[in-house]
Amino acid sequence: MFFGRSCYLRIGKAIAFEPTSHLFEHPLTCVELAAFFSSFSSRSSDPSSDFDSKIKARSVESDDFDATSNGYDGVGKLGAPDFGDWSFLGSTKNDCEDYQSSKFGIFDDLEEPDGEEEKDSDDDDDDLMVLGSSNRVHEQKENFDRVEGDEDEFRHPLVREVCRLLELRSGWNPKLEGQLRNLLRSLKARQVCAVLRSQADERVALEFFYWADRQWRYKHYPVVYYAMLEVLSKTKLCQGAKRVLRLMARRGIERSPEAFGYVMVSYSRAGKLRHAMRVLTLMQKAGVELNVSICNTAIHALVMGNKLEKALRVLERMQLVGIAPNVVTYNCLIKGYCEVHRVEDALELIDEMPSRGCPPDKVSYYTVMGFLCKEKRVKEVRELVEKMTKDGGLLPDQVTYNNLVHMLSKHGYGDEAVEFLREAEEKGFRFDKVGYSAIVHSFCKDGRIDMAKEIVNEMFAKGCTPDVVTYTAVLNGYCRLGKVDQAKKMLQHMYKHGCKPNTVSYTALLNGLCRSQNSLEAREMMNMSEEEWWTPNAITYSVLMHGLRREGKLVEACDMVREMVNKGFLPNPVEINLLIQSLCREGKINEAKRFMEECLNKGCAVNVVNFTTVIHGYCQKDDLETALSLLDDMYLSNKHPDAITYTTVINALGKKGRIQEATKLMIEMLGKGLDPTPVTYRTVIHWYCQTGRVDDLVKLLEKMFSRKNCKTAYNQVIEKLCSFGKLEEADKLLGKVLRTASRVDAKTCHVLVDSYLRKGTPLSAYKVACRMLNRNLIPDLKLCEKVTKRLMSEGNSKEADNLMLRFVERGCLSHQHQEHLRS
Repeated sequence: MFFGRSCYLRIGKAIAFEPTSHLFEHPLTCVELAAFFSSFSSRSSDPSSDFDSKIKARSVESDDFDATSNGYDGVGKLGAPDFGDWSFLGSTKNDCEDYQSSKFGIFDDLEEPDGEEEKDSDDDDDDLMVLGSSNRVHEQKENFDRVEGDEDEFRHPLVREVCRLLELRSGWNPKLEGQLRNLLRSLKARQVCAVLRSQADERVALEFFYWADRQWRYKHYPVVYYAMLEVLSKTKLCQGAKRVLRLMARRGIERSPEAFGYVMVSYSRAGKLRHAMRVLTLMQKAGVELNVSICNTAIHALVMGNKLEKALRVLERMQLVGIAPNVVTYNCLIKGYCEVHRVEDALELIDEMPSRGCPPDKVSYYTVMGFLCKEKRVKEVRELVEKMTKDGGLLPDQVTYNNLVHMLSKHGYGDEAVEFLREAEEKGFRFDKVGYSAIVHSFCKDGRIDMAKEIVNEMFAKGCTPDVVTYTAVLNGYCRLGKVDQAKKMLQHMYKHGCKPNTVSYTALLNGLCRSQNSLEAREMMNMSEEEWWTPNAITYSVLMHGLRREGKLVEACDMVREMVNKGFLPNPVEINLLIQSLCREGKINEAKRFMEECLNKGCAVNVVNFTTVIHGYCQKDDLETALSLLDDMYLSNKHPDAITYTTVINALGKKGRIQEATKLMIEMLGKGLDPTPVTYRTVIHWYCQTGRVDDLVKLLEKMFSRKNCKTAYNQVIEKLCSFGKLEEADKLLGKVLRTASRVDAKTCHVLVDSYLRKGTPLSAYKVACRMLNRNLIPDLKLCEKVTKRLMSEGNSKEADNLMLRFVERGCLSHQHQEHLRS
């Protein structure tokens, strides 16, 4: 007998072994008991025992999915980085080893870089050549059991306890890791899949997957790998998906096209379309045959990446190698045609589908209908419905009419939606409150509240009781029209009919009060939220904050943000910036700075725009020292100034005549790798020209050109110098402008000629005109006529005749006109 008369089992502390009902009062103890007995199970054998033999017989030729001969080589690269002596992801091959721990959730190795937009290249076609490299295609036999998410598994005590421990990863310690290790050995494959799917952060799921794979006496079943890939396919963590696929090869897990499809989808979500297409080549190298599913995935990825032509080439190559497209294939292409506004081609493809052995289904028609509604081509929707019935042989059913009503209502066609609703009801179909609510919302959005009320009354007459969504749509419609009193009555009407308003209902009413300049009343209503049994959310606080801000109650608005943060809702940078701007307009710059710093300390997403707004406020107040100090503080807060931030401070320094400091700051900006904007060029040119430091300006412009060229920079310099009356300096730079001899340059020369005329030096204006003609730039004739008259009035008839003669030589002036000017 394993247990004695008074049986106690020591696990952490002594617990009497009693019936199951009492045992489950201690769920963790129950789990550890299961883990204790499972340690005798043959299932939890060392995964390395049969791993080496499998990995030697399998190799992956791809550089991206390279496998080594050692089963555990490189596995350390898959998990979190090593942090000292304790590592949560460290491999534990002996139960007698000290438990290890680390900060679970360090994702330095899992962070996906922001996918830079890949350059389009014809080389992508090489990745599609795999579709034409084989003439034999057969269905891949699946060697794994697909496990869908089961609610029972998600509610299992073991799964819930593992998820609870994973939530404590920020304060990880060896004891918690030991508990998790014991739980892991008790989990079945379905339960491990449930843990992975339960994580709100997919990176945590991937971290747990890597950690579990390293544990002694545990190995993932194949279905767990597919569950992990399925989770990653819904994210941009394409590198993690690639590593899981590589790990499957190392563990000797047979990979189906579905596994590669998950990786392809993840790459496409990350914007790495070229890498997504290379998955087809990797499949060929791994010896996995293509099927229609993976081809459909490729076509869908290309369509979503705006590469319709390449998607069509995939279809051609599918047919060449004998892979018959199915209706999903054609539906993806139909969606692609609609995305690029080629609805006629989409309809033509629908017509051709029967001849290709694949008649269209209702989804084919729904896709085009949705596009027609979006493009306000409602009449064609009716024609398409008739075509679906007549040509396609597909009778409209409840789903068809539901889709039509929702699509039309979404795009503001309530009347047309009602027509289809009536038609459906005549055919015996019944609509639920969801369909009616969509129509009500459409009418309310257009301000047709009376029509919305008629639909609601019709719902009562037909025994379809409106729900909170329907009432809230009407309530919001009243608020949009400014009829807040009616909205309040609607709220009471909801209580009367047993429909309790929710947070969305109250938020809509608060928004109406704020728009009608009654933000204080809205504030009082929100204070009564606990008594009314509703809880404000982030949108509620944001609505009230903006209402107070628009009414100029900035102190109350700041208090609202503080209360919002204390409730766990963080304002976004746009909301913070709007409030900062309002404070700055009121001249409360110090309050704006304190508010921003408070938001930063509370963990709000303060960005460079918020700092720039405060800096601009100090510059407007001529407090440059504080502005420069705040510019330095940005680096301490890990907020790097951008070109706009530097331009704001440079403009303020120039206004104060502190050109030397402005130059230093400009050089610092260029040294940070920031490109000057057109506003930066205009700012620098203005203040340098005003102070007459043209030589320094030319040197600075050359440095700015090294970062980002501005073709009209010298044009701006000459025109600005002319506006300040510094014509000699402008004339010296004329040669830099006449190098390109463009229309913009001609306009700049005209400004200089006109400035010389206004100054009373027509001879200098004549020289500018001649330089233009030497560069094959034809000056403005009327302007040159003014120059000629001024020259002749001052006795410079030779220059006047020469200028007119140059026009005659180019056929721009007749001899008679020239004689007329002389007289």
